Amino acid sequence: MGTTADTRCERRRWHGVSEMHLAVEEVAIGFGGVKALDGVSLAARKGSITSIIGPNGAGKTSLINCISGRYIPQQGRILFEGREITRMPPARRAELRIARTFQNIALFKHMTVLENLMVGRHALMRSGLLACGLWWGPARREEIEHRKAVEEIIDFLEIAHVRRKPVGMLPYGLQKRVELGRALALEPRLLLLDEPMAGMNAEEKEDMVRFILDINQERGVTCVLIEHDMGVVMDISDWVVVLDFGRKIGEGTPEEVRRNPEVIRAYLGDKDLAVV
Repeated sequence: MGTTADTRCERRRWHGVSEMHLAVEEVAIGFGGVKALDGVSLAARKGSITSIIGPNGAGKTSLINCISGRYIPQQGRILFEGREITRMPPARRAELRIARTFQNIALFKHMTVLENLMVGRHALMRSGLLACGLWWGPARREEIEHRKAVEEIIDFLEIAHVRRKPVGMLPYGLQKRVELGRALALEPRLLLLDEPMAGMNAEEKEDMVRFILDINQERGVTCVLIEHDMGVVMDISDWVVVLDFGRKIGEGTPEEVRRNPEVIRAYLGDKDLAVV
C-alpha cells in the first residue's frame, strides 16, 4: 500500500471549496437524549477519498446514515453537487448516484452474485414491471445492457468464478467484495463505504484497498470511507475527519491529522501515532 503515497501527496495539498462534491453543514441528531452527532460539518472534494475516523460510538456510521438518507438530521443540512438533499428519501438519493456499503453485510444471501449485482441496478432501470416480466422488446434490450454492466463489475472485482453461486455460500471476504460490487452497479458519483475492510485478513485488505483506489482514480468516484485501520487511512486518504462523542475534533491531510494534539489524546495515542 505504500506505493500509493507518492502519487497521492500532490492531491492532499489542497481541499478547495470550489470543487466540493459533498458538503455536510452543522448536522446534529440524537437518540433518546444521546447526541449521536453534535454540529458536525464535513466537505469532500470531487474525486477525492475522505476518511472518517474515531473510536467506537463516535458517530461515524450515524454520519454516513445521514448522508445516505437512512437518518434525517434534526439540525443542519447536506448538499450533494450543490443541491440540498437533507430530507430527500434514500431512493431519490440513489437516483442521484449516491451508493453505499454497510458495516454488517446486507446482501440477499439466497441469491447469486450476479442477481445481487443486478439488484444494484434497480435505480437505473426504466422498464415497468409488466414489461420486465414479459422480457420483451425494450425491456429485454435494457436488461441485456444492464447484464453487460454487471459482468464488467464482476470482472473488475475478480469474482467471475463465483458469479453463479449464492452469496450465502461465499467466504466473508468475497461477500464484502460482492457488496462493493452491488454499490458499484449503481454507477455512483459518490460512494459511501462503512468499514469495508472490517474482519478481513491482510491479503483481503490489500485486495479491497486496490479496488477502492481503482474506483477512485480510474472511475473518478468520490469516496467517503469509515475505517479503523490507520495504516490504510493514512496511505490512501486525501482528507481525514476525526469524530469523538459525536463532535468533530480535527480534520486535515493524513499528515496534519496524525500530528493534531487533540486527535492524539482522544484517539490515536502516542504508540499508534508512531506507526501510522
